[in-house]
Amino acid sequence: MTSRSPETGRDAAPPSALWSQRSDMAEAAIVSRHLRALWGCPGTELGVVGWPATRRERVFASWHYWWQAHLIDCAVDAANRVPTPQRRKRIAAIARAHRIRNITGWTNNYYDDMAWLAIALERAERTQGITEVRGGLVALEKELYGAWDPARGGGVPWRIGSDYFNAPANGPTAIALLRLGRHARAQEMADWIDATLRDKESDLILDGIHLPSGEVESPTFTYCQGVVLGLEAELAVHTGEPRHTERVHRLLAAVEEYMTTDGVINGGGGGDGGLFNGILARYLAVVALMLPGDDQQQVADRRAAAAIVRASATAAWANRLDVEGEPLFGHDWNKPAQLPGGRSGAGYLTAGGSVTSSRVPERDMSVQLSGWLLMEAAFQVSAAGL
Repeated sequence: MTSRSPETGRDAAPPSALWSQRSDMAEAAIVSRHLRALWGCPGTELGVVGWPATRRERVFASWHYWWQAHLIDCAVDAANRVPTPQRRKRIAAIARAHRIRNITGWTNNYYDDMAWLAIALERAERTQGITEVRGGLVALEKELYGAWDPARGGGVPWRIGSDYFNAPANGPTAIALLRLGRHARAQEMADWIDATLRDKESDLILDGIHLPSGEVESPTFTYCQGVVLGLEAELAVHTGEPRHTERVHRLLAAVEEYMTTDGVINGGGGGDGGLFNGILARYLAVVALMLPGDDQQQVADRRAAAAIVRASATAAWANRLDVEGEPLFGHDWNKPAQLPGGRSGAGYLTAGGSVTSSRVPERDMSVQLSGWLLMEAAFQVSAAGL
């Protein structure tokens, strides 16, 4: 049974209990549609990347390393919100399956992938006591810290051997290193991003730069803004230095102007892009909860970040489909979600390493993870009274 939600209002801010209930429903939808044991191995769970799934997806021939890292991160969100033995067990099972499916252990050739996994595993260990991921964190930290390239002026490349130094690698790498205690390197990376990748006209963070040629690739994506907002907010806490707070203020204003429509984060499509708006929502919640300071500007910035999260979550929930009693989120939270039909039209991995959108983006687990992530972010800001 499929139905459209009758809810359309965006003005009301439901209490945290309601956002917790909606987060539970988003989690349940991912669990029922996407989570399966890896190759029948006991004690493992991994996300099938499409629904309805192709045979290739069901047997995890396609699995997308960094999508699974965000699956772990969402599972940690749920366990932090309402701790249960089942949720804690699920985090460990997904992490275990990730290591097995990656064949070569925890690491791969892409620094952005490894950074996302490091962020998820660090949270799993710190907040839920999942100690079996410690070996993964050690391996990932070594790779990420060693990727800094002073010979080319700093920065971390997108992948091993690449000349492309981009925000999707440097932002999450800096966040991971900051949380692993590498504060000086994280600050060095934030300064590099601001000096190298910030567009001086819009104040948005550009995608990346080729080094040593200096050729800049200038697309602006929501997740690039998100990771820099989160990084600068956490550095403001750790260092107390005003430049980090000022950068949050400047970038947040740019996000409001260029990356939202009617206060709702713009969608990034399907495939890899399905995670882009959810990542921005996650780190807007970090700004709302962590940005230090009691001056009028800091108070206003925390409220503005929370308002974008709440407006986005309200719109996404209003535009969802109910499929067998569980939500299916749209790839654009301002538009009604579309039901994927059959098992055709799946996205694919390009030669460049990115994942294209399915014909109907809503079939991609990335899109549904963004919806779950957004519900958890809305709970967090509402529970904080924002």
